[in-house]
Formats: sequence, C-alpha cells, structure tokens
Amino acid sequence: MADYVFLTAVQKITSENLTIGELIGAASTLTGAGQAPLARQLYKIWISFNREHPQLFIALFNASALDGQMGDTTAAMESLKQAIAQNADFMPAYINLGGFLERSGAADQAVELWRTAANRSVPITGNGVSYVTTALKQIARVLSDHHKTESAEAAVQLCLDIDPHQHDIIEQFVALRLAGCKWPVIAPWERVSHKALMRSIHPLSMCVYTDDPLLQLASAERYVRTAGFEGPLSPDLDRRNAAIDTSKRRLRIGYISSDLRDHAIGYLMAELFELHDKKAVEVFAYYCGPESTSALTTRTKANVEHWTDIKAMSDDEAARRIGADGIDILVDVNGHTRDARTGVFARRPAPIQVNWLGYPGTMGTPYHQYIIADDWIIPEGSELYYSEKVLCLPCYQPNDRKRIVAAEKPSRRDAGLPDDAFVFCCFNGTHKIGRFTFERWMEILTRVPQSVLWLLETSAEVKERLGEYAESKGVARSRLVFAPKQHNPNHLARYPLADLFLDTAPYGAHTTASDALWMGVPVLTLSGRTFASRVCGSLVRSAGLEDLVVTHPQDFVERAIVLGNNRAAVHAYKRKLEAVRMSCTLFDSNLLVRKLEDLYRTMAHEYQNGEAPQPDLANLDRYMEAGIDHDHERQELIGFGDYHGLYKSKLARLHFARPIPADARLWTKEDIVRAQAQTRMMALQDTGAPVKQRKTGTR
Repeated sequence: MADYVFLTAVQKITSENLTIGELIGAASTLTGAGQAPLARQLYKIWISFNREHPQLFIALFNASALDGQMGDTTAAMESLKQAIAQNADFMPAYINLGGFLERSGAADQAVELWRTAANRSVPITGNGVSYVTTALKQIARVLSDHHKTESAEAAVQLCLDIDPHQHDIIEQFVALRLAGCKWPVIAPWERVSHKALMRSIHPLSMCVYTDDPLLQLASAERYVRTAGFEGPLSPDLDRRNAAIDTSKRRLRIGYISSDLRDHAIGYLMAELFELHDKKAVEVFAYYCGPESTSALTTRTKANVEHWTDIKAMSDDEAARRIGADGIDILVDVNGHTRDARTGVFARRPAPIQVNWLGYPGTMGTPYHQYIIADDWIIPEGSELYYSEKVLCLPCYQPNDRKRIVAAEKPSRRDAGLPDDAFVFCCFNGTHKIGRFTFERWMEILTRVPQSVLWLLETSAEVKERLGEYAESKGVARSRLVFAPKQHNPNHLARYPLADLFLDTAPYGAHTTASDALWMGVPVLTLSGRTFASRVCGSLVRSAGLEDLVVTHPQDFVERAIVLGNNRAAVHAYKRKLEAVRMSCTLFDSNLLVRKLEDLYRTMAHEYQNGEAPQPDLANLDRYMEAGIDHDHERQELIGFGDYHGLYKSKLARLHFARPIPADARLWTKEDIVRAQAQTRMMALQDTGAPVKQRKTGTR
C-alpha cells in the first residue's frame, strides 16, 4: 500500500500534476504507515520539481520536520532557511530553525533569529500573535538558562504586554525577578495587576517568596487545578490495587525523578538505593531527566533493580508502564520542580502515591496521599497546611556518606578571602536571597566589622545590584566575596574556609546545609512555619547543633553577631561537628532507610485496611484570595504572631461578600457564626438602628 501511494504520487509530480494538498495527504499516509523515510523522499522530489511554486515554503517546512526525525539536522536547517527565504513572514520556520540552532550549540544565533521573528510586522490574528509570543518565550527561556535575567525579563514583560493572561509567563516573570534579586519582586504595571501576578506565582516560587504555608497550599492547588494534568486513569488499577499483600511478595517501590544525576537530589539519594533491603522491597527508578552518563547516574542504575527512562514517554505511556510493573507505592521525587511528571501521578498508576524530597511543600493534588517529613519540619498542629497525610522520619533528608571531596584543600588566599576576617558564607542560589534576608545580613556585617560574606558566583547584573544595596546599608561592596562555581568535589573542599554559614529565609539551605555540616561548618538558620523554611532547622538539629536554630528574625541577627565576635565559640561548634559526623542522626543513612521502609509498610497496611487518606482541598480558592490580600513584601510573616488570626479576619471579609462553608482547616462553624454576627452588627450600625444586646443568665 505504501509503495503504491509513493509511486502514484511520484508519477503525478513528474507530470507536474500533484498539488501541495495532495502532497501533504500522501506524505501523511506514508508517515502513518511507518514509512517516514518515503514521505521525506516524496517531499524532496516535489521540491525539486516545484522551485517556483508559491507554496514551496510549506513543503520545505514539512520536509525539515522529517529531516529532524531522521536525525539529519543539517538538511532540516537548510530546508527552514530556504522556507524563510521564500516567505519571510512564515513564522513557524523561524521558531523551528531557532530550536535547531539552540540544540546545535548556537544559542546566541537562535535568540537573534527569534528576535527577528518577534519584530516582524505580522497580521493581528490569533496565529500571528501566538507565533510572536512563542518567539518571545523561547528568547526568555534561553536567556534565563544562560543567566541573562535582565534581558530575559524584558522579553517576558513584552510577552505579557501582548497577552497578560499567560499564567506560565507570569510564573517565569516572578521566577526571574526572584533569581535577579529584584525587590520588590511583585512589580505590577498597567497591563498586569498585583493580584494577577500573585495568583499565578509558581508553587516553587511561592516557597521562596513568603513564609505563608496556607498560601503555599492554596497556590499549589490552583496550579494543579489549572495546569491540565488530569488524564485517563491507568488501566486495571482496581485489580492491581487489591494485589498489595506483603505476606506473599516484596513491596514494589517506584521513584520518579528527573534528578538522579549530578544534581542536589541525585547526591542526596545515591546511598539510599544501596541501602534498601532488597529482601523487603523491590526498587524501580523511573527517570525523566536529561540524558546522563555521569558516575552518579551509573552508580544509581547499579543499585536499583529496575531502571526505566520515561522522558520520551507520554504521561499515558508512562502510567501504563508503571501499572504493568505493578508498583505498590509510587514516590514523587520532583513535586512542583523542573521536569516533573505530575501528569503521570494524575493518572494514578499506583494505589499509593507519595510526595518526598524533591519539593519542599505540599503538592495540593487529589492524588498524592502522603508527604514524608519529620517532626521539626511539620510539627504537631501544622498538618492543616498540607493536603497529604504527614508521616515522619527521624530526619527527613537522606545523605550520601560516600560523597567525593577533592584531596587538594585551597587556602583563603586561593579563594579570594582575607586571612584575618570572620567569613560568613551562604552558597544558596540567588533566588533564595530576598530583601528581608539580605537586610539581616547587612546588619550582621555592620555589627561584625572584621567580617565578609562569601556567596556563590552569579551574573554581573545581580552582583552589581547586591553591591549597590549593600552600600545603601552602609556596607562596602568589597565585603561581598563571590565564589566561582566549581565541580562538587572541589566545592566541598573549600567549605572549611568559612566560619559560619548564614541561612536564607523563608527558603533555607537543604543540600547546601548538609554539605556545610558534613564539611564541619556550623549553620545558623531561621525556622518559620513553612516546609522550606524548616528543612535547614531539621538538618542542624539532627547534627546536634540545636541552639543554632532560631524562630524569630531578630534572634537570627543577634546570634550571628555574637558568634561573629566569638571565634572560640565557632571553633567549638566545628569540633563538635567533627566528633559527631559519623554518629549523628543527620548522617545515619542506615537509620533513615530502615525507618523509610517502615513508613512504606505503614502506608501499605493502611491501604489494605481501607484507611488510605484522602487529600483535603476544601475552600482553598478562598484561602488563596485571603493570602494574596496580604502585602508580603511590606510585612514579613516569619515571626508574625497571630498568623491564624490574620487569616480568619481575611476569610471573614471574604465571607461577607460570598459565604464560605466551614472546613476542617481554619474556617469553623463558630467562625461563621461570629462573622454573621459581625455582619449584622455592621448592618445595624449603618442604618443607625439601636443595637440590642442579648441578655444572659437563667430565667
């Protein structure tokens, strides 16, 4: 059949009697029959006979797509260049050619090509506008990946000027401002309001933006609800769910992650896979990250029984594969982070689905039943901030005791640090450095005169911005020292040059904290109410340094100043870390894995008994409105006293406009009664009628 279609089409081409529509139809038939090479050849023949055809650019574009599928990048790019030469207004060719340029390593040329496309005068139609915004999105993405945040932000803002309702672009706009240390982060303009920006902050950015666990929960729920992750449930789910029986076979545990490579999560999990009890659990890894042949990936592959790369699979295909593997407990090690596969979890391919490690917060979905934490990160009474049921380890974060540290130890002079200064350090990413954190750091430097702050290298734009802000607070910019990025073994080797690690808030150090503690550098951290703000406190406490965990911003400042002026106390902490490194809870990997497997058995037992938890998502749209009503950049919520009272007052105002039913979180029936009484009181006061007070007592 395919040969007949091909030969018939070629005959019509040679007689100059095959229209562009017929060409596309024949090529589609061949491609559908698994004969993409024949379809590609058909396009090439037609092109050679129709060099002056007014729709040649369409054939060239379609041919380039097949060239790309066949791995012939050179031919694909040449076809696209010819398409643009024939029709300079054909925007799809610019988009695709830029993609090929970027993948071939010519990112600068790709950006310039997309700029050319975005600046063309195109018809004001849905497609025309869509192509322009697509070009701008590509520009912003590449510039952001290359840490050119200023230019990336300009492209994003222009994209929003064209269409202010693009939630994904607002997410990118806020993320860029966070990474660029641009304060205030939420900067509305005439096309995009403050509330529009707040409503569309990505959940991960919300973890960085504010220590507001209710807003983070509501933000995650909104993101999931509007992102379109849902799809058909994995087939035969009921049959497989009933098959969980740990008395007859091992528990099948699946981990989905894009980060089982040279990545913070990959480093944390490496030893975990070695220590799993293969007699009790059967371990599956579903990898969805970039291609990796690193030693870390190789090590992980060797220590899981089943490794499946699902990056190229659709959510449906990946869910079917996981279902076919009969996974009992599926662990989401990405959460709301880059390259996540939330859509796979939405299809419920496993009876039990868990949020752990990759994302420091609640998922806000109806299909993640558990979150794994510890009793510092989610203390008793804080469960209401999470949609999942909370289960606790002794310490939430695994660590790799086999991490490689470079043998050569640099000196302070090698690192550009003064020999006689007290060195505060923070190697967290710049997106975690908010205005409140930086101002605390500047107060500390002011009151510890012989000190410097050692930060991780960043872009020239961000360094200039931080330097200017430091000077505005009376601190010389020379006291900010930037450490060039190095391979992890070399980076670890230079940690001991620092005296004290100063954490960020509300999104604190996670892997960076355990790296510092492993290398003997004490960490001072400020724990708030949110998961992200309390992880570092958990790590520091698990390393035996409980008194370096504070819960009020000014206590953080005062404690840092005391230590900055008392090197003997800091050296005592360093000696303690050295003494307990192999015995403290933080680095007891055997204990963590044993307790983790106990949690898995608990989940299976609850499922078998019909006690699997159901996520509570009630009223979260109203909590979202209450949360974004607060000015988070004027009033920091870490250390704020009556947090629940703040929310209840805002919910009461929302209830006045549109009644809110009671929930199991904060908004109770008693709150509704009080809100209604206040409404009646306000109504009577507005009318001037006398307010009658109800008599109390017995008759």
